Amino acid sequence: MEDNELERLLSQRHKDFVLFDFNDKKVPCIILDETRFDNIMKSVAGRPVSVETNLHILQDGSGHVFVKITLNFSQGGIEQQFLLYANESLKFFEALAETSMLAISSPHSEYGSSNVFMIQLPKPERAINALEIINKGLYK
Repeated sequence: MEDNELERLLSQRHKDFVLFDFNDKKVPCIILDETRFDNIMKSVAGRPVSVETNLHILQDGSGHVFVKITLNFSQGGIEQQFLLYANESLKFFEALAETSMLAISSPHSEYGSSNVFMIQLPKPERAINALEIINKGLYK
């Protein structure tokens, strides 16, 4: 990855995420601005919805690893993408691999109790495999 490519990716990364306790487990949560979160909730509220979750790993062989998370909602034609810099969000991906759960929320939510949208990953092995790739990429 050239310096300008690295800088471009760093400038595009999503920095707002937390881990919160849910049933004695740490759940990774991506924080969205209020409007973006409200638009998603309005589109899916009261409907059965599934969310296809994909993790695309970008690495440069020099220890820089980015993960593009894509969420495709079955209702409302919604697709959301988030670029996380795994070098500063490793605990996020460790929690994702452990719980197979991902949450999205707004900055004003009470994480783990209200105004949080939880996603259960249908294929937990994908998060585990992603974590292995991330760890290998970070420690080259």
